[in-house]
Amino acid sequence: MKKWLVVLFLAISLQVLAQEKIEITEEDYSNSRIEMADVMRSEGKIYVLVGIIGIIFAGILVYVINTDRKVAKLEKLLQDQEIT
Repeated sequence: MKKWLVVLFLAISLQVLAQEKIEITEEDYSNSRIEMADVMRSEGKIYVLVGIIGIIFAGILVYVINTDRKVAKLEKLLQDQEIT
């Protein structure tokens, strides 16, 4: 049953097109403007985005540091138990 379900989903997924092809022109290669960033900068939203990215990065950093401390404590406890 599972095998047939996988085959069915695979057959259906082969029918789906992800994107239409868009031809790349010479103008695309010479374009150095990033419109989204310019609009966000002009509206002041770029600073909100940078702040959110900073908060997420800080949260991940705190999580990794706390996990490292816990692992170090467990390793020390394990070494202490092996010695005694």
